[in-house]
Amino acid sequence: MRLWIILLSFFVFAGNFQSYAEVIINDATHRLTVGKSLERYMGKEGVSFAEIRASKDFKALDSEVPNLGISPSDIWLRLPVTNQGQATDLLLEIAYPLLDEVELFVPSASGEYHSIKLGEHLVFSKRQYKIPNYVFDIHLPENSSQVFYLRINSTEQIILPVHISNELGFVSQVNRDNLVSGIYIGIVFIMAIYNLFLFFSVRERGYLYYVLYVLFAGITQMGIKGYSFQYLWPDWPSFATKGPIIFGCLSGLSALLFAYSFLQLKKNAPHARRFFCVFIVLFTISLFMVIFGWEQQAFLCMQLVTGVASLYVLYISYRVMINGFRPARYFVFGWTILLLGSVVFLLKDYGLLEYDDFTSNAVQLASVIEMALLSFGLAYSINILKEEKEVSQARELAISLENERLIREQNIVLEQKVEERTLELTQSNESLQTTLTHLKETQSQLVEAEKMASLGQLTAGVAHEINNPINFVTSNVAPLKRDIKMIWEMVDEVERLALADDLSNSEKQARIKAYKQELDVDYLKTEVDFLLKGMHDGAHRTAEIVKSLRIFSRVDEDTLKFADINEGLESTMVILNSLIREGVEVENSYADLPKIECHAGKLNQVFLNILTNAIYAINKKFDNKAGGKLKIETGIYEDNSFIYIKIADNGIGIPKEIREKIFEPFFTTKDVGEGTGLGMSIAYNTIAKHHGKILVESEVGEGTIFTLILPIQQNI
Repeated sequence: MRLWIILLSFFVFAGNFQSYAEVIINDATHRLTVGKSLERYMGKEGVSFAEIRASKDFKALDSEVPNLGISPSDIWLRLPVTNQGQATDLLLEIAYPLLDEVELFVPSASGEYHSIKLGEHLVFSKRQYKIPNYVFDIHLPENSSQVFYLRINSTEQIILPVHISNELGFVSQVNRDNLVSGIYIGIVFIMAIYNLFLFFSVRERGYLYYVLYVLFAGITQMGIKGYSFQYLWPDWPSFATKGPIIFGCLSGLSALLFAYSFLQLKKNAPHARRFFCVFIVLFTISLFMVIFGWEQQAFLCMQLVTGVASLYVLYISYRVMINGFRPARYFVFGWTILLLGSVVFLLKDYGLLEYDDFTSNAVQLASVIEMALLSFGLAYSINILKEEKEVSQARELAISLENERLIREQNIVLEQKVEERTLELTQSNESLQTTLTHLKETQSQLVEAEKMASLGQLTAGVAHEINNPINFVTSNVAPLKRDIKMIWEMVDEVERLALADDLSNSEKQARIKAYKQELDVDYLKTEVDFLLKGMHDGAHRTAEIVKSLRIFSRVDEDTLKFADINEGLESTMVILNSLIREGVEVENSYADLPKIECHAGKLNQVFLNILTNAIYAINKKFDNKAGGKLKIETGIYEDNSFIYIKIADNGIGIPKEIREKIFEPFFTTKDVGEGTGLGMSIAYNTIAKHHGKILVESEVGEGTIFTLILPIQQNI
């Protein structure tokens, strides 16, 4: 009975194991690839591990290195292993670091399973074995069999190079991988540093694009091998899943920029620019998809764009090469080798080529050859540019020598012409100097003429003003002389009567009183006081006129001095008083102004010219009738740095069409003989020399307002 039970148990277990393509481990096994022994669960999704174990929906895989594509859900695998050797501690290795998560379910002695998780979501330091691949310890007693289960999850393509090794085989393979990758990384950095040095030496932008391409391509390859996660961001697991996609896109972008620059497509194939822009946009979209967490979609997009762009770049480089651009040969050969390496790598992934050291490192090997060829191509391109530059320089030197000969010949002719022209210019200059001297003399004469005209007007006004008070004095002299004579006669008579001895005091007083009544002494006193007051007023008025004349005609014309503008206006009005007829109302509104730095005499001349014109305009309009108004106003302007003088009249006004001409020399609206036309020109230049300005407001028939704005202090 016991024998039947044993036989029945054997057949049951044998029946279960018949579906397994077992992995047989013996003492001769150092490293074994077990892809064809894997079985994939093909049942419904979302089931538990217990249901997975009990399921019969497993299908054997027919490839040594299965390529399961991209899967949004977990992939379950079953691996039966039988150990017929003496080594009981083995290593299960999945040599594809791009997988996001790998979980191994290991049976215990009691038949229960426990799981071990590895993946890019864990920091690298937590791994037991510090290598990029996923490595699990499995304990398999001698002459025993166990079934292991694997759960795989990844956003990228799922490729499963699964190996079982003993310690010797594992260490040997790790050393080979590290050696190959170390050589590759060294070559990448040497090429990058060397070409970066060349970029700083020759400042050719193509070298910079090449350096970026080499670095990004190298980091991408190291990311595929898992070394980027191990050495660059071991404590940043969230970036481990994004890194290969990000640097793959950056590698594609830099390759496009390098190809566009190296092949000089702007000149050799301008139509290619549109396609390159499309590829750049698609790579950029892939980058944004990664940033926003769509890694799987970004990976598919990057793969598609990389494939299409690689073929297009190869096509366009071939077109450029057959069109005669010699450096393109290096690009075509290098790009072709890189694509062939990629094809070999893909054929290995799909099981069409054997998985070995050559096929697994085909892309790295092709990448190194491509980098070398592209570097040679850059150097060749620079040499061509150097040769073209030397030819161009030789041609330019020949042209320069020919130009130098022509210049020497022309210099002789030019020197002769220059001498002739210099003689003509000298003669012309002498003539111009003579003319300029005459013009200056004429200008001086005209200015003097204007001054003389003003002086004549000034003299007439002053004579008229002084004549009135002097008349008071001269007309009072005769009556005052007569009155004084009578007073002296009265004094003599009073003295005679006072000294007479034959008269009594009463008779003396009576006679003196009678004599005073005869002379009318009270009237005489009143008349003398009146005559003296009139002479005093005339003398005082004359003194005021002389003072005003002295203020007006200041002689300090060549030096700037601080002067009282209000005082200058008052003196000018005193001088012009004779021109202001009866019926003209004069209104003065003088503010309390500080003294300003100026040529006072020249400013008084300006006031005289403007006020004279204002009086003329009033007389022209009202013609000796009442109604004329002349207003003079002063005040502080703006920020206490300027003062203003406003002279307003209600005369005939200035027409708009001639308003801009009033400051031109010799322009006048007065009748012939009434003005020289220089007064306002002199006024304008004087105000300009004081760093001020003149504003004019006028309306025909209403009057004119001249506003003079002057700085309080001259900043010379």
